[in-house]
Amino acid sequence: MAAHEGRPVSADVVQRLQAVVGPHGFLDQPADIAPYCKSWRDDWQGDVALVLRPKSTAEVAALVTICAQTGTAIVPQGGNTGLTGGSQPHADRSEVIISTARMTAVREVDLANETVTLEAGVILQQIQQLAANHNRLFPLSLGAEGSCQIGGNIATNAGGTQVIRYGNTRTLVLGLEVVLPDGRIWNGLRSLRKDNTGYDLKQLFIGGEGTLGIITAAVLRLFPMPTATATAWLAVPNPGAAVALLALMRARLGEQISAFELLQRSVIEFLITGVPGHAEPMREPHDWYVLVEVSGQGAAGSLDDPLAEALSEAMGRQWVDDAVIAASGAQAKRYWKMREDLAEAQKVAGVSIKHDVSVPVSNVPAFLKRCDAALEAAYPGIRHCAFGHVGDGNLHYNPVAPLNWDGRRFAAERSAINRIVHDLVVELGGSISAEHGIGRLRLDENEHYKSAVELDLMRTVKRALDPANIMNPGKMVRV
Repeated sequence: MAAHEGRPVSADVVQRLQAVVGPHGFLDQPADIAPYCKSWRDDWQGDVALVLRPKSTAEVAALVTICAQTGTAIVPQGGNTGLTGGSQPHADRSEVIISTARMTAVREVDLANETVTLEAGVILQQIQQLAANHNRLFPLSLGAEGSCQIGGNIATNAGGTQVIRYGNTRTLVLGLEVVLPDGRIWNGLRSLRKDNTGYDLKQLFIGGEGTLGIITAAVLRLFPMPTATATAWLAVPNPGAAVALLALMRARLGEQISAFELLQRSVIEFLITGVPGHAEPMREPHDWYVLVEVSGQGAAGSLDDPLAEALSEAMGRQWVDDAVIAASGAQAKRYWKMREDLAEAQKVAGVSIKHDVSVPVSNVPAFLKRCDAALEAAYPGIRHCAFGHVGDGNLHYNPVAPLNWDGRRFAAERSAINRIVHDLVVELGGSISAEHGIGRLRLDENEHYKSAVELDLMRTVKRALDPANIMNPGKMVRV
């Protein structure tokens, strides 16, 4: 079956859909629709005749029912902050966008069960604040948290900086409510940590990128709010030392390590020269840095000495060249602001080929050494740019065009560079997408590396739940 039918949505269908949500629940003017059709980065862009903004699960179900009856394709959309073209429509006006932006109700806060139940359109940062208001932590944290919606986070199985301790989104979700491709509502809003009564159906939709249904609500786990936090900016001689340091810190501090980020010197230079407000983090430059955070339930400041002792031991083993433990919350925020602004720094640096890869933590040093060498041999003068969540093996490996190259010339090398990078990732037992998803950007790559059995299983699930292929067609898997 084709990715989507390619027929423009008829005026009759448009009118039927508009009637469901009323005059305040849709957008049909080009200027109003345009922001929903274009990604905030990487130029994914399409066109639709209608953006639907339902207010309730019942309205979503009514809309999907009409789409199922008429064969109208749907692009589910949250905050539109994705990085792989998964939430943008195609250009042929054959789809409608269903946005969850108006579905923002908090249905229940259950502190005894450490859960919150809320709708898909709630902004991630608002969930963090809601948890904080109850002296709880919702640990999912990423650069787009001020605008991304939890439904999109779930649909893409978002990762972020605290996966090393709390896991990715999949581990933070206990239950889901989903509108299926035929318009039925599956109420799986269970707040149980143990339920052994059959297939764990919610896992189909977490990371499903809207290809199997529209997530409308979720039960999320909450955690105790840490009462002690310590943050340090470290200089390490190489990625191998960073991995050794991680093992040492786990042995000394256990699960108190909440973030462990590796940053290459080049990306810090891009940041300092290209994004106002940033300065050198240390007195002297170093080739590699680690940003580490530890947190726990002790008294304020109680982690400073254990962290310092672990770092002192690491220095003795020559795994750390220099270290600065943040002396205040403001200094810690400055370090994290540097980490958050790396995406902006890359834009200023020039055209880059972005990779969101993961390998076993033990293979991170080999991947970086071998991939840097392979790209340098193929593209002399290429500027290396790597950073990411080395604590869970996830690297954003984004080589930048040589200074003497035109950006379009470098962009034309995307497929060849992908092959170098992704071949090595797979050889080392890794994944070509760690947290950003497949969308349209990595659709061909996913088919290249997945086994025939895996692809057949994915297509079998897609055809079983969405036989008409109306849910986000042409994304993640072709059928």
